[in-house]
Amino acid sequence: MKTVQLVKHANEDWVYVGENQKLQNPLVIVFGNRLLLEATTIYEEIKVLFPDGHIVFGSACAEISSNTVNENSITITAIEFEKSQFIIKTSNVLNTDLDSFKTGNDLIQQFPEEGLKYVFVVSEGSFINGSQLTKGMSAPSNNNLLITGGLCGDDTRFEKTLASYNENPKEGELVAIGFYGDSLEITFSIHGGWTPFGPERTVTKSEGNVLYELDGQPALDLYKTYLGDKAKDLPGAALLYPLNVKSTGDEQSIVRSILNINEDDNAVILAGDIKENSKVQLMMTNVDNIANASERAARQALEFRKNKPDIAFLVSCIGRKLVLDQRVEEEIDEVIEILGEGTTVTGFYSYGEIAPFHGETACQLHNQTMTITLISE
Repeated sequence: MKTVQLVKHANEDWVYVGENQKLQNPLVIVFGNRLLLEATTIYEEIKVLFPDGHIVFGSACAEISSNTVNENSITITAIEFEKSQFIIKTSNVLNTDLDSFKTGNDLIQQFPEEGLKYVFVVSEGSFINGSQLTKGMSAPSNNNLLITGGLCGDDTRFEKTLASYNENPKEGELVAIGFYGDSLEITFSIHGGWTPFGPERTVTKSEGNVLYELDGQPALDLYKTYLGDKAKDLPGAALLYPLNVKSTGDEQSIVRSILNINEDDNAVILAGDIKENSKVQLMMTNVDNIANASERAARQALEFRKNKPDIAFLVSCIGRKLVLDQRVEEEIDEVIEILGEGTTVTGFYSYGEIAPFHGETACQLHNQTMTITLISE
């Protein structure tokens, strides 16, 4: 496997991260600031760099490369596979009835089943119900296909997200990359580093990803009470205090970010579904816990591998980036140090992370986590 990485900041030229080498028919993954990806010439500009490339775009809250976190920029990772093949499929939720389960189901069923080892998903992050999307993607294989990825981001603007394949990035787009090859070895892990605090409450009214009541009280009022002075900064402030959700019948609790609020209904809108009768607690974290969680995820992903990974796909959450602030590079440095030289690192900060729980196979939507997928040929 050969890789090339480039980074471009606003009004600057492309800069190579590491060496420049000629690639044939590469997979070209482009993560970048949404405002920069809106340039009408962006696809043609990258097509000049990689004329025979298969170019996948996704807007990000920040991009991850082999040596740092890039902000207000565009990062390209181009990959030439020597023994493996990939197929790219797309869907657009603006062209459907916004049935997220059906969107995910239909997207995965576009792939030929024989030899399909793994799917990496770059999904739009504005309209999609990530919980239903992941259930739909897992359904055709009865949860036996490894799927990881994330929901595109737009920093703290929350205005719109963009994605595409071999065209200028656009709204509503989902892109899935299916990997085929007998020699492929793929491992993954996921960790958060957040700690529940305060009383546990019961969801007494919810619908899909909208939380209306906790213990019979308006959810938004309760949340504002906990936030105190920080409530004036909603919805952005909510990313620092996600919810720990334990649903009846589920073995593991899941973290849910609050992406928006509805003042009229006194409700909060989450990144994924929240079932009635679930138990909910607020969560908090600090820089050390986040960095330690990233290190644990890297060690766990490496644990049972036979071969050194050629490439690592990292998807972390915007909430983690906000907690880390000026120290955002620390969690990526932890991962890079564990993986060691020879592994190309790429990825992005997202509105939601897609991966199974460690040790499981059914992909789910997570928030506030670091997900790591390691690939070798």
